[in-house]
Amino acid sequence: MRKTGLKLVAALFGAALLTGQAAAATCHNTGSFERWLEQFKKEAAAQGISPKVIAAASPHMTFDPAIVRRDHGQSVFNQTFLQFSDRMVGGGRIPNGLKKIKQHAALFAAVEKKYGVPAPVITAFWGLESDFGANFGNYKILSAIATLAYDCRRPDFFRQQLFDALRIIERGDQTVDSMIGDWAGEFGGMQFTASDYLKNAVDFDGDGRRDLIKSIPDTIASAGNFLVSLGWKRGQPWLQEVRVPQNLPWDQADLTIKHPRSQWVAWGVKAAHGSLPSDDLPASMILPMGRHGPAFLAYPNFQAFLGWNSAYVYSTTVAYFATRLAGAPTVDHAAAKTVQPLTTPQVMELQRLLLKHGYEIGEVDGKVGSGTRGAVKKAQMKVGLPADSYPTAELIDRLHGGRTGLNR
Repeated sequence: MRKTGLKLVAALFGAALLTGQAAAATCHNTGSFERWLEQFKKEAAAQGISPKVIAAASPHMTFDPAIVRRDHGQSVFNQTFLQFSDRMVGGGRIPNGLKKIKQHAALFAAVEKKYGVPAPVITAFWGLESDFGANFGNYKILSAIATLAYDCRRPDFFRQQLFDALRIIERGDQTVDSMIGDWAGEFGGMQFTASDYLKNAVDFDGDGRRDLIKSIPDTIASAGNFLVSLGWKRGQPWLQEVRVPQNLPWDQADLTIKHPRSQWVAWGVKAAHGSLPSDDLPASMILPMGRHGPAFLAYPNFQAFLGWNSAYVYSTTVAYFATRLAGAPTVDHAAAKTVQPLTTPQVMELQRLLLKHGYEIGEVDGKVGSGTRGAVKKAQMKVGLPADSYPTAELIDRLHGGRTGLNR
């Protein structure tokens, strides 16, 4: 589940094909796949990819209409942070993750010494991306990427991925047959895209190949290297659960706003477990379920989680998983019974209302992304609700002209 966000919602939840229908209605391929592929192979040769690699890959660069249907049919399904994190971190994930850390203790120590990324962080990604290497996917990567590169939705992105997939083969890191993974073109224990693989994979076991499919040392070290490229700082925290007062300045709870921990302490924020030093380390307050749900301070290292995958709930879940593997208790679940997520139709209704009132959200897609959250915050401030950026039925009512709505 890399930052492309291609499979996050569809693979995990499965629901109505709302966004896919919208995309399919505005996107049409022109020209045959065969003609497109011939032109691509000429460009690959012009970029220095050898005729031998192109010839070996050609029979595998086939068009798969099922992948197009799956890509165009990505579903929208809104779950709360607690629903999602319980599903992804529950079961055997934590005990299995702790076993992996113990089993590969020397390897994790060596990787942390070199890259500064602790074992719980890398293990959290390993667990959620491939269930610690147990599930890489069963799609032929070259066919998947070629299909998506030809398709009209994101051809430029996947065209580069296909060039880089061929370069991985050219470099000798993988073979045509070994490149099996997810339908969206991600593969290996950390589910890297081909471009991220090419840029960040390392040969940590010293066998001359950067093998993120069969080599656990290469897989673990490459994750550390990738996180460093995303801004990871050695020795710093990434996420901490906190308790917040009812009179917190809610408009300051935003990933784009940072304050020193001393300011959060002055506002009455306390550690949920352990201590919260009153120092100058910058931190953002994140409320994945609004002011009535769990609260976290996100430190600069949290940006590396977002760089890996920009989906807000997913990144927060991985970071939370890492804190659990590092010894933190279970997050406060009091909100599980009181905070209800908006349904997809409700989110789309809210988005249309926000647009009607002049707020920029991007497209009406039923997804609560950064644009929608930002608009929600501004609308909350306008109608007199605590500006925690969390979409609610109460805000919809206000925007419709409820008792203190915009139209009054």
